[in-house]
Amino acid sequence: MQITRRLALSTTIAAPFIRPAASQEAWPNRPVRVIVPWPPGGSTDVLCRLLCEQMQQKLGQSFVLENRPGAGGNIGADALAKAPANGYAMGPLTLGAWHINQFLYSKLPYDPQRDFQPISMHWELPNVLVVSAQHNPANNFQEFVAWAKAQRGGISYGSPGVGTTAHLSGALFVNRLGLDGTHVPFRGAAQIIPAMLAGDLTCAMDNLASYVPVIQEGRMKAFAITGAERWPTLPDVPVMAEVGVPDFVVTSWCAMAFPAGTPAPIVERAAATMREIGQDPAMQERFLRTGARCVWSTPADVTARVERERPMWQEVVRISGARLE
Repeated sequence: MQITRRLALSTTIAAPFIRPAASQEAWPNRPVRVIVPWPPGGSTDVLCRLLCEQMQQKLGQSFVLENRPGAGGNIGADALAKAPANGYAMGPLTLGAWHINQFLYSKLPYDPQRDFQPISMHWELPNVLVVSAQHNPANNFQEFVAWAKAQRGGISYGSPGVGTTAHLSGALFVNRLGLDGTHVPFRGAAQIIPAMLAGDLTCAMDNLASYVPVIQEGRMKAFAITGAERWPTLPDVPVMAEVGVPDFVVTSWCAMAFPAGTPAPIVERAAATMREIGQDPAMQERFLRTGARCVWSTPADVTARVERERPMWQEVVRISGARLE
């Protein structure tokens, strides 16, 4: 009887200490660091802020953005890869981090196939071919191509950097159309747009999300979209297939990720929260207004898509001739 009483007393005393320990393991129980590999104001940053606003509301913790731009997204991606795998570092990774940069750079500071744990798809959007309304006389795609072919010295096309989907799409475009085109890299759309509006740059085939406002304001003309179908908020802009350029469906997309080794329950809760956000019609509408589709997937779906698209981007990098150290 004495032994029994001691065991009961021991259990009673220990229980209050066990319960708080279990509750401390619930994710998230402190602010989450969100490493964005691109500058503030670009499409990746803007759409990540929309997502984190919702994550914060649904999970009751702050999601604090930290912009780490540079080297085609490699600086931020490397910071994420080397962060503790405890659920308190995550980030939006675009195509460069998932597969393009391994063909573009002679050496990467991270391994895209081993260093990241996918959570869910975040957004997807096409690129759009745009010119300055003030400085370009063309009124449609065919007129633009004819005008571009007649330019002595060729044309220039801008992008947010070597190896971005905007650069590679532009390189593929001039290659397919037989144009004399010179790539001009910038730090982002915030620099490309003023250069084009000033007449210092011919065109860009950049992420739609960054250009919707200037297109709708009439300051830029949009001649074609690289998606499979017309964009809901720009229904008058044709896709490449409609203007006579087949097999030119190029979309940019982003998936949220943790560092590899993040515990499965944390990944599952983050993915389930993103699924809930992605299915919300109000969020879908907000994303569309910014020029992107709000999407979600399983972690396995992200991995499968990366594997499926890797050979295509390897070939496009080859066509571009780009190579970076």
